[in-house]
Amino acid sequence: MRSNLIAALILIIVGLFLLASNLGWTDASLGRLIATWWPVILVAVGVGMLFGRGK
Repeated sequence: MRSNLIAALILIIVGLFLLASNLGWTDASLGRLIATWWPVILVAVGVGMLFGRGK
């Protein structure tokens, strides 16, 4: 149940970012953002897997 909630929140955040980019509210590109922050994504997934094991 918790993983479904996290996945849904990630999709909402990505969707809002893309919408803001399409409407011209921000000039940041998703590709540049992912290229910069991909290590943080890996760490977050690893921590989530570590703490999710006990359940």
